[in-house]
Amino acid sequence: MDARHARYPFLDAAREAVEQAGVSLADLIAADRDRPAVERGRERVERALVAGTVEPDRRIDPRTELLSYPVARVIVSLLDAPGAVEKYAAAEAATASERFTEEFRREGDADRQATLGAGADAGAGAGRAGGDAPSGDGFTVEAFLREFGLDDAVLARDDEYRVAVAEYLRLAPDGEAWRLAVRELSDGRVTVTRGELSELLRSAVERRVADGLPLSVPPAVADPLEPTVEAVASRIAGADYPRSFDAEADPAAFPPCVRALLERVREEESLPPRSRFSLAAFLAAAGLDEERIASLCGRDADGDGRFAYALDRLVGDGSYPPPSCETMQAYGDCVNRDDLCARIDHPLEYYAARLDEESERAAD
Repeated sequence: MDARHARYPFLDAAREAVEQAGVSLADLIAADRDRPAVERGRERVERALVAGTVEPDRRIDPRTELLSYPVARVIVSLLDAPGAVEKYAAAEAATASERFTEEFRREGDADRQATLGAGADAGAGAGRAGGDAPSGDGFTVEAFLREFGLDDAVLARDDEYRVAVAEYLRLAPDGEAWRLAVRELSDGRVTVTRGELSELLRSAVERRVADGLPLSVPPAVADPLEPTVEAVASRIAGADYPRSFDAEADPAAFPPCVRALLERVREEESLPPRSRFSLAAFLAAAGLDEERIASLCGRDADGDGRFAYALDRLVGDGSYPPPSCETMQAYGDCVNRDDLCARIDHPLEYYAARLDEESERAAD
C-alpha cells in the first residue's frame, strides 16, 4: 500500500493491494487496530454528502486512507438516503480530479522544460498521450488513460488531445459546450483541451466508483456498522430548513456566506471544491437555473468546467442540499455574520427569513 493507492483508491492496483494485504471487510470493521479506517470511511461519506468532496482535513497515513475506501462504499450502500450513491461517486470523482489535474499540470510543465532543455522540435506530430510511467507518487496522463482502457482512444497533438468519438460520447458531461455539433471532429476523433480531458477522466472515475453500488452487505458487516451508519444519517439530515421557495429568486436576500462566495467567483478566484459545492448547491436549492446562475456569477457557466459540472449535478435535484451553517463554519466559509446568522442553523433558513421580511415590507 503506497501513497498513490491512497490518493486513488479506485485504481485496479489499489484494489489488488487491499486483496494482497488479506484484509476482509468483516475483520477490518471488527478490529480495534483498524478503527481509524472505519472512522475515516464515515468521514469520507459525510464529507461527500455534505460538502461534495472526500478530501481529508488532516494528514492520514496511506494504509488508513486506502482501507477507508471500501468501508465508505459499504456505509453509503447502507444509507437510506435518496441520491446518496450518486452524490458519493461524484464527490470521489471530484476529489480525484482535483488531484490528477494538478499532477497533469506538473507533468506538462516538466515536459515543456525538458523539451526546451533538449532543444526538441516543437512541431512534433501526434502520438499516444502522456509519458510512460508515474513520477514519484503521481500519475501521468498516459497512466490514467491505460487504467481506464483509453490509451488507444486518446492521441496527443501538441497541447490538445484527439479522443475517439465513441469514448467522447460515453464520457462527455451534459452541456452546450460538449455537444458533438459544436466540436472539432475529424477522422472519427474529437479534439479536446487538457482541461477537457481531465473532465472526461473525472466522468470515468465517477462511473467506476458508482459501479456495483449499492452493495449487497451481509449481516456480519452491516450489523457492526449500524451505529456508524446512524451517525452519518443523523449528520446529513441537518437542520430543518426550507426545501423550496415560491418567491422569485432574490440575491439581495442571500446569506453573507453565499454573497462572499459569489464575490470570489466574480473576481475569477478558483474556489476549493467544498466552497464550489456549497455555492452551487445553495443557488440550485434557491431555485435558480443554470443561465441565471451564470449571469449572477458574471461568467459563462461553461467557462469554468468544474463549476459547470457542479451545477449540472445540482440544478433541479433536491437530493443535494447545501451544507449547514455548522459545516460552513468548519470549512472557513462562514463570514460577515449578522444578527440573523446568530438565530439560524442553515443558509437556506436565512434566505427564507429574509424573503419573508421583504414580503412583509411589500405588504405594508
